[in-house]
Amino acid sequence: MAKNKVSEWSATAANNTDVGGIDIAEGCAPSGINNAIREIMAQIKDQQAGTDGDNLTVGGNLVVTGTTTLTGVPTAPTAATNVNNTQIATTAFIKNILNEIIYPVGSIYTSATISTNPNTLLGFGTWAAFGEGRVLVGNGGGFSAGATGGSADAVVVSHSHTASVSDPSHTHSGTLGIAYGGSHGGSAGFEEGRGNPDWTAGAVGTSATGISVSNSTTGVSGTNANLQPYVVVYMWNRTA
Repeated sequence: MAKNKVSEWSATAANNTDVGGIDIAEGCAPSGINNAIREIMAQIKDQQAGTDGDNLTVGGNLVVTGTTTLTGVPTAPTAATNVNNTQIATTAFIKNILNEIIYPVGSIYTSATISTNPNTLLGFGTWAAFGEGRVLVGNGGGFSAGATGGSADAVVVSHSHTASVSDPSHTHSGTLGIAYGGSHGGSAGFEEGRGNPDWTAGAVGTSATGISVSNSTTGVSGTNANLQPYVVVYMWNRTA
């Protein structure tokens, strides 16, 4: 089989009996050696240019001093998330960093404009919509993580109102009748020898008192009035 590219050469020298079909075995014609050398140079050039479709495996270190452009889908070993050096960061490494360090279980993901579940965006984790209609408060100072409370409506603090009442002076008028044995007298005096009088009450006049009480009110409705300045965002909690 003709050896038409470098990957077809053998690491055993004795097995390399041709180059591109040119005989270079023991006892070959000397006239073929020049052609063999030319074929070797052409094959090496094809490999350098990448036109032979060969893979290149480097057993030692590969040092590139110039600018390198990689095409296709180059791969590299994925470093652990605690590595801190100049090693190439693969896409798998970046994903692991997001998964284990930036957004571990219990993390909160926020977005001002995107409502998509973070699992779709990041490619990992189980996420649940979080804190609908609520703001976040740091743990401590009498507040425990996971606790909820507060009200959107204003609370009226216990208090009292006082009112003053003014009663202007006024009078009532009425009539009083006295009967002695069936006859009526026109005065309220007593007459000796006529017995005990019978008293009857007449009509009592009415009069407006003029009393008025007023208690003014101020303020507005407390519904949805107990809110700090806010901006609404999408929030998600990673649960797994």
